[in-house]
Amino acid sequence: MAVDGNWNLTLSTPMGERQTTLSVKSSGGTLTGTQGAEGESTEIFEGTVNGDDLAWKVSIVNPMPLTLAFSGKVSGDSISGEASIGPMGSFPFTGTRA
Repeated sequence: MAVDGNWNLTLSTPMGERQTTLSVKSSGGTLTGTQGAEGESTEIFEGTVNGDDLAWKVSIVNPMPLTLAFSGKVSGDSISGEASIGPMGSFPFTGTRA
């Protein structure tokens, strides 16, 4: 699938740009994998894929405990979309295939 693989993401947040890596695999409409930042890696959950559209959630503890809900679209070797950070709103992310 077009979404499968390793990605380098940049998330624009109120605390500045945050770099993260995403490694995903799709099977049917399900997206699985891991997301990591600053030496920490965690499993994604509630991942879905529909063609080039994908969505997933990840729980982080740094800089504070939060669940981030990502939704985006893959176009070739690029990915872009938004990450919803609960009460802090939504912020754009972009990325490229690693």
